Amino acid sequence: MSIEKPPLASGLARTRSEQLYETLAAAIKSPFGSMDANGVPATAPAAIGGGRETLSRKSSRRLMMSASPGRSGGAGTHIRKSRSAQLKLELEEVSSGAALSRASSASLGLSFSFTGFAMPPEEISDSKPFSDDEMIPEDNEAGNKKPKFQAEPTLPIFLKFKEVTYKVVIKKLTSSENKEILSGINGSVSPGEVLALMGPSGSGKTTLLSLLGGRISQSATGGSVTYNDKPYSKYLKSKIGFVTQDDVLFPHLTVKETLTYAARLRLPKTLTREQKEQRAIEVIQELGLERCQDTMIGGAFVRGVSGGERKRVSIGNEIIINPSLLLLDEPTSGLDSTTALRTIQILHDIAEAGKTVITTIHQPSSRLFHRFDKLILLGRGNLLYFGKSSEALVYFSSIGCSPLITMNPAEFLLDLANGNINDISVPSELEDRVQVGNSGRESQTGKPSPTDVHEYLVEAYETRVAEQEKKKLTDPVPLDEEAKAKILRLKRQWGASWWEQYCILFSRGLKERRHEYFSWLRVTQVLSTAVILGLLWWQSDIRTPRGLQDQAGLLFFIAVFWGFFPVFTAIFAFPQERAMLNKERAADMYRLSAYFLARTTSDLPLDFILPSLFLLVVYFMTGLRLSPYPFFLSMLTVFLCIIASQGLGLAIGAILMDLKKATTLASVTVMTFMLAGGFFVKKVPVFISWIRYLSFNYHTYKLLLKVQYKDFAQSINGMRIDNGLTEVVALVVMIFGYRLLAYLSLRQMKITT
Repeated sequence: MSIEKPPLASGLARTRSEQLYETLAAAIKSPFGSMDANGVPATAPAAIGGGRETLSRKSSRRLMMSASPGRSGGAGTHIRKSRSAQLKLELEEVSSGAALSRASSASLGLSFSFTGFAMPPEEISDSKPFSDDEMIPEDNEAGNKKPKFQAEPTLPIFLKFKEVTYKVVIKKLTSSENKEILSGINGSVSPGEVLALMGPSGSGKTTLLSLLGGRISQSATGGSVTYNDKPYSKYLKSKIGFVTQDDVLFPHLTVKETLTYAARLRLPKTLTREQKEQRAIEVIQELGLERCQDTMIGGAFVRGVSGGERKRVSIGNEIIINPSLLLLDEPTSGLDSTTALRTIQILHDIAEAGKTVITTIHQPSSRLFHRFDKLILLGRGNLLYFGKSSEALVYFSSIGCSPLITMNPAEFLLDLANGNINDISVPSELEDRVQVGNSGRESQTGKPSPTDVHEYLVEAYETRVAEQEKKKLTDPVPLDEEAKAKILRLKRQWGASWWEQYCILFSRGLKERRHEYFSWLRVTQVLSTAVILGLLWWQSDIRTPRGLQDQAGLLFFIAVFWGFFPVFTAIFAFPQERAMLNKERAADMYRLSAYFLARTTSDLPLDFILPSLFLLVVYFMTGLRLSPYPFFLSMLTVFLCIIASQGLGLAIGAILMDLKKATTLASVTVMTFMLAGGFFVKKVPVFISWIRYLSFNYHTYKLLLKVQYKDFAQSINGMRIDNGLTEVVALVVMIFGYRLLAYLSLRQMKITT
């Protein structure tokens, strides 16, 4: 029997399916092999009926390359059919009358010989069959590698939640009311599965995800949430990874630095630093981030990695600890469809490694929708569907809701959850209800209102499916009691000692903020101010009373400038890092005391450089005392002023945690301290004179006068020249007092997610 070859357009290379068609025809004509003109075997001596070998994707790509016009010397454009079209290719009644598909022809174990190419037999034996993974478009950002996550030993978590409710109290001027966010939500998810939480905006997806991850106080919730049939424990944090919707990352750190610091802080103490850093590299490879590992993350004002890469870094921050349960809040938001599909495929690979994965999704494409194992559809805080995602359309069709036109299944479900029934068939039961009892709600178009649709969907689920699903939730998880008890035996384990946490956070803070401190704008601001001061007070002479007064004004300006500047830098510290602090404290990455001390001390090396340059310019241009002792004491005085004023800024920022409020309060405070600094007003009323003793400007000004004129005068501007010990003690008390106030304020801050 002969098989006719389909005609090829002139100058066009053969597609993969045509090559396989040709090969199959050759195999049937000469089943025991033949030799080409060069004596190279054209087919392998393999029987069609048995001992099938499979052809790998890699080999197929080689065949395509050999058949392309560029390699064969032909002209034209290389055209490649989609895999779906190749799968439709069938050969009817070949030899025995059985239909052979394209996949069958690929598994015949044959060698090919067109354009002088012969496939080595060893590649045939090592080859793999085509799989559905070929249908996944490759993400250009991630390269051509498909990540394979190591199935590391971890505690499997079977998550069940039954009749979950959540209410919030809305306070008004004269009263308060309870608003129900979630009402009677049921569901379950097992290791190896990906559960999608879907619904319109405001339906309660993020709230349910936070509740399942233990991020919401149990006092405001109802129902039961169990992990391996055990209640939630705060020590489960080490087994739960939570990826927030917003990518909370430091913009000036590279991808590799971000994951390395996370590994050093979160992985167990039993691992060495080298092992932790190696784990970070493995995660980079698993997520396909090798190409951008040395690129800064970037942010609103800093160019960095793309949105898809940034999302993968956020996922990497969580999977680096090998969590048993991974929760993600809208991981595909803001991504194009191809990158979103790649991200969901990563979640599937993570689940296949024995993890339990739950993700919220807003409006997935049809390809994304079919990638989920289970689906929960929420509407106005109620459960509209729970089950396999592949059976969702079947269920809604059974209750009379079907799309009238071809549409994305996710769009169809979201339309139903919103009560939008355009292009959707309406069950007669719902139409009758509108016509008979709910005419007041009937819309102008004569269709059921969104409220009617919502009530019908909730009622349909409760009567048809809910009881059956609730019974499934009572089944015990397939684990022995020893495995279940491990949940209760978990203890809080820090990934590093207190000192190690401090050193890691100090290094991270230094790397992150060096770009901010040494920006050309700030350097220009400080140096230009220094030059202007030097020109205005050029070689001032203190031998005359007027010159002495002028130089005292210079010293007061130095005290004010280096009291004002650090305050308005420090007030941004904690409000800007609040999201990062919330995220990392919720994950128990470090102790708050280690973070606070590292945050406040990592600024000190940077804070000393610009003031030193400032004083070097001003000191010698203005003709202050040219000897080492006064110079270094003046510099030490300015440093004490900087640290004290920085403490005030940290305290204001930590107490208010709002930039507008903090800036306003800091402005009033600094102005008050400046006016009470002892230069503008010599005689202050007794009832308000205590303010000057709280002013770091006052103590800094007095110290600078005593350093410069210790051997020159007994008193200046009514201030007695002594050893200055009182002022030093006052500044040291401010340094520690303001910081203690800031730390206590952070301790009182509630962790929000």
